[in-house]
Amino acid sequence: MLAKILGYTIIGLKGYPVEIEVDINMGLPSCEIVGLPDTAVKESKERVRSAIKNSLRKYPSTKITINLAPAELKKEGSALDLPIAVGLLCASTQLDRKLFDGYIILGELALNGEVRGVKGTLPLLISAKEMGYTKFIIPKENEKEASYIHGIDVYAVSSLTEVIEYGEGSAPLYKVELANYVEESKVNTTADLKYVKGQASAKRALEIAVAGNHNILMVGPPGTGKTMLARCVPSIMPDMTFDEALEVTKIHSVAGALDSDKGIINCRPFRTPHHTSTTISITGGGATLKPGEVSMAHNGVLFLDEMPEYTRHTLESLRQPLEDKEITISRSTGSVKYPANFMLVGSMNPCPCGNYGSKVLQCTCSEQARRKYISKISGPLFDRIDLHIEVDNIEYKDLSSKEEGESSAEVKKRINFVRAIQKERFLRDGILTNSQMSEKHLRKYCKLTEDTERVLENAFNKLNLSPRARSRILKVARTIADLDGEEIILKKHILEAIGYRSLDRKL
Repeated sequence: MLAKILGYTIIGLKGYPVEIEVDINMGLPSCEIVGLPDTAVKESKERVRSAIKNSLRKYPSTKITINLAPAELKKEGSALDLPIAVGLLCASTQLDRKLFDGYIILGELALNGEVRGVKGTLPLLISAKEMGYTKFIIPKENEKEASYIHGIDVYAVSSLTEVIEYGEGSAPLYKVELANYVEESKVNTTADLKYVKGQASAKRALEIAVAGNHNILMVGPPGTGKTMLARCVPSIMPDMTFDEALEVTKIHSVAGALDSDKGIINCRPFRTPHHTSTTISITGGGATLKPGEVSMAHNGVLFLDEMPEYTRHTLESLRQPLEDKEITISRSTGSVKYPANFMLVGSMNPCPCGNYGSKVLQCTCSEQARRKYISKISGPLFDRIDLHIEVDNIEYKDLSSKEEGESSAEVKKRINFVRAIQKERFLRDGILTNSQMSEKHLRKYCKLTEDTERVLENAFNKLNLSPRARSRILKVARTIADLDGEEIILKKHILEAIGYRSLDRKL
């Protein structure tokens, strides 16, 4: 007898429906799975066999053929275990096939019949909803992430027995209740700008960078507080909207990094990969084309501490996602596209010994050693960083002062206000922040007076800036003007923005 059950598979962040056709015929006992399955899918027949038997149901001892359509689409992972088991039970007339009409079924099976969670449930549900599917049976472990999708009926199960009882008409399924999104306001109270002594210019630069989602690089001797400043960034990041949270959660769900107890990422990511990380771990890829750190940091921060310690190839791989805000991973097994709209925060020493340019310490490096060290960061990558800030040593009296500076909460209020201005400004442009402006947007929103234009022209010629650097200066100046509540970019805004490009000439 033939039975058809709907499953789903996911490639990248996009899901595809899979029709599972189970045919039971006369012949020697065997089970074949066709339709371009990967190893995990091929092995599902053993999990399904044990799960059915341990759920006290009869496993057909005859010839079984399972086809996964469409045949040209590669199927990966263990999410097809449960629909295959349901298809087998329906084909052997142990369950009523009509009760599963219109349902998408997902779940990995344990040998004792328990249903385990699967990766990528949230993007899978969103893709299926966009294609018109509204009824789903998923693992109970994934119910939290499913509870944030409105307009669909989701039923969570913890064992194959629950599905069998529903298919026999003896028990209903547990329906997942909808949840309301709540922004996580408490991040890390120990990393607060009020605990950072001195470094007023660096804190000002960080505020500008976060307000406009600009990339920033901090350069200075060891121990001056670069890492501490960077770790304060999450405490001043603006609140994340529900749509942004869904985008982030989809990526983390596919990567298998989602906390099943929370079900959604409600605070902006702050990723800090070690400098020994491989290029693939940063950009993504591998056998299963998983998202990398640039995508895991989407709508958040990617912090690279001591940037020159990363391999040149790894750093150069950041150029395309920094420009396009997305990354395409192409391998022999396929091609996927992941979003990568992150704010890059970098830190570095100005030379191998770390003291070049310091007001209090003497550099012992040769000119050749300094150039070799700095050249690890290429010009094109350096050009894509909007703000360059020097962080120098501070005096002991500042360190021992009991007076606290402005708290992250106060800074965050201003940043939320400026982000609201940008959201309203770009309402019809399809972007959210000043850093995303194209040349068309710059002409529209960054008009300069003749005097201001002349200042920018002088800086362009004296600092030998590139056209890209000019655009970055305009974007930063737009953010500074927003922080000042000015509609027009004034000369002082351009001068401050130019000041954050001084390392172009120095380094």
